[in-house]
Amino acid sequence: MPDAVYDVKTLSPFSPPSAATAVLILEDGSIFYGSGFGAEATNVGEICFNTSMTGYQEIMTDPSYAGQIITFTFPHIGNTGTNDDDIETLHPAALGMVVRNDVTEPSNWRTSSDLHQWLAGHNLPGIAGIDTRALTRTIRDNGAPKGVLCHAADGQFDIAALQKLVAEWPGLKGMDLASVVSTEQDFSWAEGSFDLEKNAAETRNDGLRVVAMDFGCKQNILRCLVDAGCMVDVVPATASADTILARKPDGVFLANGPGDPAATADFAVAEIQKLIDSNIPIFGICIGHQLLAHAMGGQTTKMARGHRGANHPVRDLTTGQIEITSQNHGFCVEQDSLPADVEVTHISLFDGSVEGLRHKTKPVFCVQYHPESSPGPHDSRHLFTRFTKMMKDNQKS
Repeated sequence: MPDAVYDVKTLSPFSPPSAATAVLILEDGSIFYGSGFGAEATNVGEICFNTSMTGYQEIMTDPSYAGQIITFTFPHIGNTGTNDDDIETLHPAALGMVVRNDVTEPSNWRTSSDLHQWLAGHNLPGIAGIDTRALTRTIRDNGAPKGVLCHAADGQFDIAALQKLVAEWPGLKGMDLASVVSTEQDFSWAEGSFDLEKNAAETRNDGLRVVAMDFGCKQNILRCLVDAGCMVDVVPATASADTILARKPDGVFLANGPGDPAATADFAVAEIQKLIDSNIPIFGICIGHQLLAHAMGGQTTKMARGHRGANHPVRDLTTGQIEITSQNHGFCVEQDSLPADVEVTHISLFDGSVEGLRHKTKPVFCVQYHPESSPGPHDSRHLFTRFTKMMKDNQKS
């Protein structure tokens, strides 16, 4: 089916193609018609794009995508189907997906169901057949817009009602979503990485106990901690510092997660500050990095388009080394807001934004990107080893 878009410049809308079974409407009035797949559902959220060439199932199940509808710039989405292993959480937090080509029958020996069935099972809509290049350019040039995705098999759309949904949605700024996607109960994690034949990788137990604060933690992060020799206990985002320290951990990990870190900071920063004052080693990523920045006296701001993909170059300012990283964030730390005892350790080579921090006198460090890299290159997995070394050194002292 040819691409169809409402021309907001000339204000000359035309009727949707007869074959259209899904529609994507942006806050600027743009309307994209296409072929629906997945669940017949309507979701409103922020429209973002991801440039990864693989790992669409891991991306859709990354809790950091709560409140967002994902546009995939790579055209062949769905060609390997879905399975029960390539997930980051049991219940996807993303709101839907936008793709260029129609989803075809999968061809992969690991497939347990096709993408259409998997999305339908999680009540997530998808739209195919639209000009994702045009949509991506819109996001790149104008910032990530609010939008609504509706899949209706009968092709009947109440455009005015859908536009009203977009207008009434408040947007991600000021929205705490970490407490929404976080676990409600403590649990332990002991599973390390596995190969494609589901053989568990050899893991070592170095006697290091880590408490992970779950702001939307990906399972592969927990696997990487186990691979590095840690015993991991996961606690809710709202856990108190006293509760965490009562477990006598060797280190605390602040996980990734969605939403505005300034909103999550309202309840999390006071507890993180107590953890910093205890001199326990702390490692944070994604929103964990942003919350540490707030706890150490910094501020965060909403980015126009964010960083989402598996090809983002980052420079380590302490070594000069460049790593290709996997990223997913729409907020960043304001460098000028950081106090003198906090050092910027990594920067993005795309836009110069802050990608890593360390405290100069406390055993605390963090990165904005995803060193577990699922999907993505493994350039940064050494950071988990850095964390375990910090804990061992702290034990000796």
